[in-house]
Amino acid sequence: MKPIFLVAALPLLASGCAATLPPDVIASGDLAASQAEVRPLRYSSPVSGYTHRAPVDPKPWRNQNDAQAPEGDAS
Repeated sequence: MKPIFLVAALPLLASGCAATLPPDVIASGDLAASQAEVRPLRYSSPVSGYTHRAPVDPKPWRNQNDAQAPEGDAS
């Protein structure tokens, strides 16, 4: 058989051994009496960390580019 056929057929054969349906999950009805500790939420403004940044002109980059370029001929 071709390997691609086996790759496609193996998951189909393995899925026949799987359980039909997962078990039902039921939430507890007495959540108010649970012992879980929950911290109260504190409001934080969505713009509390905002800092104004004004646009600036670009700095000259040629000197920095020349300083980082390797020495010698490009070829």
